[in-house]
Amino acid sequence: MHKLILNPGREKSLARRHPWVFSGAVARVEGDPAAGETVTLHAADGAFLALAAYSPQSQIVARVWDWKERAIDRAFFKERIARAVAQRRELLDGATTDALRLVHGESDGLPGVVADRYGATVVVQLTSAGADRWRDAIADALLEVEGVRRIWERSDAEVRALEGLAAAAGPLRGHREPTRITVSESALMFQVDLEHGHKTGFYLDQRENRRLVRASACGEDVLDCFCYSGGFALNAAAGGARSVTAVESSAEALALARENCEMNRLPGVHWIEGDVFHQLRKFRDEGRRFDLVVLDPPKFAPTAAAATRAARGYKDINLLAFKLLGPDGVLFTFSCSGGVSAELFQKIVAGAALDAGVDAQILKRLGAGPDHPVAFNFPEGEYLKGLMCRRAG
Repeated sequence: MHKLILNPGREKSLARRHPWVFSGAVARVEGDPAAGETVTLHAADGAFLALAAYSPQSQIVARVWDWKERAIDRAFFKERIARAVAQRRELLDGATTDALRLVHGESDGLPGVVADRYGATVVVQLTSAGADRWRDAIADALLEVEGVRRIWERSDAEVRALEGLAAAAGPLRGHREPTRITVSESALMFQVDLEHGHKTGFYLDQRENRRLVRASACGEDVLDCFCYSGGFALNAAAGGARSVTAVESSAEALALARENCEMNRLPGVHWIEGDVFHQLRKFRDEGRRFDLVVLDPPKFAPTAAAATRAARGYKDINLLAFKLLGPDGVLFTFSCSGGVSAELFQKIVAGAALDAGVDAQILKRLGAGPDHPVAFNFPEGEYLKGLMCRRAG
């Protein structure tokens, strides 16, 4: 088997079981492994460290499959996926949804593999050279999950370019049609666009937070920013909000949100197509006030290198949101940027409150649900972070 020999001292992160090896840590490559091929990782003294997938075009040159010597084959993927699915079954037993994440990448021991289930369809996203190489084995293993009839691929994330991989999307197993399906969550129905929807079609990571917004919305005037297909807006309306205003820049997403609203027969949602930054400033200038504001923007900082620029965007929208909150108003604010830590995000929101001239409190720290576990050895898996804040007086 091909080998990657690390520079002296660069095995420390692997000793802590972090699954990534960066190109600068590698002293030499023994053999001529192809992209995605399995290699063994060794310390400078030759000691075996792990088995990993090789990615020569990426700064992350290797991603660990296993910490012991074993075969990386179809049986390996079947075993890992079966284990991940069994854990979700236990965590979500009795949950009122037919949409959940089955595989969460490195946290489930499958770097670069995300698999989300929508009823009988599983949407898989493969973002690493190793995952891409084992596409068929992964698809076959997912098709063996009870109740699954179709596997659809949405490997069109920009991060694939860093691996030297072209975008890939479409059916892997089962029928192409339909490309839009309906799922249920907490007695609401949502349409999922398999071909053109964000991520794998829906923001499954916000399930618990949508429920919390519903529980907080009764009798309130609610503003949902970056509303996408209406997840927070519909939950606010279902929770008895006095009014719901939802803003989204994508006409396609807003059309889907309107359809979801009509399908659930929820009245009183005012949909606005437009840039959120511009709309928040317009509301401020008009003297509008809301009792509850949701900020769930797209990824501003995919890497730590982009964090400084992203921080300005996060601060701007949070500052404006605080200005729009009435006395004792509540702000649900989120970041899904991997380059922005929870600590940095809290500092940004605190700075926004200070610049807005308001006193605010953190009521609750928010994150993804139990189908998005975070392994201790891979804190990067905790990409979604959020705060439930209250304007104090």
